[in-house]
Amino acid sequence: MNPDLLMIADRDLAILRAFRPHEQLQRELERAIVVSAEALPADVVRMRSRVRYVDETTGERRAVTIVYPPEADAAQGRISVLAPVGAALLGLSTGQAIEWAFPDGSRRRLRVEAVLPPDASAAESGVSDGG
Repeated sequence: MNPDLLMIADRDLAILRAFRPHEQLQRELERAIVVSAEALPADVVRMRSRVRYVDETTGERRAVTIVYPPEADAAQGRISVLAPVGAALLGLSTGQAIEWAFPDGSRRRLRVEAVLPPDASAAESGVSDGG
């Protein structure tokens, strides 16, 4: 896959627009290829994906689930898509990396090591995904 290519499911994009994403995330959404959820490859980070990534700037490895803001709970590893890490990872596929500006002024390079598709139990939340 093209290292600069981002993909997003059409229904995720529709919901994300309702949250009025910050400028940096909005730019990424505008350049993403929009496909149906069924057509999105399994190794692409989508909403409610479990993602293992490495911060190549610090060497730190983490596993998080990318969620909508009402579902966020850092203690449980559920990171809002509007948070810097969530916004940076959305749309990337396994092996892809992105350089991202963080609110503290730092720039970090995050690389996706593995993506697990959304778990059916994660869909039981207060946010409707239209499906």
